[in-house]
Amino acid sequence: MANYQNRRNLMVDTQVRPSDVTKFPIIEALLHIPREDYVPDDKRDAAYVGENIAIGGDRVLLEPRTLAKMLDALDVQPSDVVLDLGCGFGYSTAVLAQLADFVVAVEDDAARAEEAQQILSSHGVDNAAVFEAPLVEGAAKNGPYDVIILQGAVETIPDALLAQIKEGGRIAAIFAEGALGVVRVGRKIDGIVNWRMSFNAGAPVLPGFAKDAAFTF
Repeated sequence: MANYQNRRNLMVDTQVRPSDVTKFPIIEALLHIPREDYVPDDKRDAAYVGENIAIGGDRVLLEPRTLAKMLDALDVQPSDVVLDLGCGFGYSTAVLAQLADFVVAVEDDAARAEEAQQILSSHGVDNAAVFEAPLVEGAAKNGPYDVIILQGAVETIPDALLAQIKEGGRIAAIFAEGALGVVRVGRKIDGIVNWRMSFNAGAPVLPGFAKDAAFTF
């Protein structure tokens, strides 16, 4: 039987810490949460590799380094309410739930959303809820949010989603630009989201976030 705790330790020591992620709550969450339980069964053995893991459709579980650096840049606080868009089978939601007060997760695939909720519940994650909805719509009725994080790439982000960020709140997304994407972190000040570049990372563009899709509302 695979020793997944050893793999978690190795993931943190070889992928996360060398990427300058040192915040204790993030490290603690990554060491604690069984990533292998949040991937398709045939991917369990690949759960800790340093690359994105395909989870069905054109969707991935972001590599540990990318997620960790996004969380580090967002500086999630214990009082924060977080919107996790494209949660897949719930791994990012489980990590966020250890850092934040409450996590609202959105998944556009009904079967995945249901399974994510089941996995989270089976692990006793009781400060998160998974909703099935188009990712691009967010979850306005539960907002506004201190933090929004997108588990995949975007070419554009609609204003209706940015409107769900609280004043002073933060958002992180991978912007698809050529061969290599750029993670940008935005902060809302006086109603405007000001973006800054954080680091390079890649992922498939999430449904609804391609440039031509932005104008189909």
